[in-house]
Amino acid sequence: MENILSLNNISYKYQSGGKSQTILLDTSYSFDAGTFYTILGPSGSGKTTILSIASGLDVPSAGQVLFQKQSLNKSLSLQKYRKNHCAIIFQAYNLIPYMTALQNVITAIGIQHPGMKNKRAHAVKVLTEVGLTEDQIKRPVLQLSGGQQQRVTIARALSGSAQIIFADEPTGNLDGETAEKIIYLFKALAHQKGKCIVMVTHDKSIAKQSDITLTLKEKQLIQTS
Repeated sequence: MENILSLNNISYKYQSGGKSQTILLDTSYSFDAGTFYTILGPSGSGKTTILSIASGLDVPSAGQVLFQKQSLNKSLSLQKYRKNHCAIIFQAYNLIPYMTALQNVITAIGIQHPGMKNKRAHAVKVLTEVGLTEDQIKRPVLQLSGGQQQRVTIARALSGSAQIIFADEPTGNLDGETAEKIIYLFKALAHQKGKCIVMVTHDKSIAKQSDITLTLKEKQLIQTS
């Protein structure tokens, strides 16, 4: 497998009540394309922090993040990395509520790739790929179920050229059956499309379905299965 993302000697600290708090301490890990990863850890262990650092939403206190051996914020700007190479799926869907599923994805394409021709056709393609019907993609998103809305957010993430998809507790608000469908979709994206999927979860049963499980323990990111 091709190495696509590396965290090298990452530390992260912040100030709270006049005291320095350390969340991550000199931890390293490399992620490969075509692989579905999950990150486990108790609340407050730093799962979301490491996702934020890996996705370029935050910067480490020390250490380097490398995308295809290019250092973020040095060889490759964070803005370019976030726009062209990675996508983030949050537990909150963050969809535009008065738009249809199709309009949400077309809007995302217009922001990321304003010069793209046939935006509508591309949006229909990715929405269909995540399992939404022709009727569903034409509905206002507030008329869709939670699982369907999450599929729209995944389609939005796929509408660009992202090689890495980060997902922060994407199944946390979903019932068991719908969560299973989302996990199946992540597996397909990794194994059939060659995407690197990095998902934070608190659910060990979901983590068991990923290719590799990482656990945050004592400020370190450790491969546990």
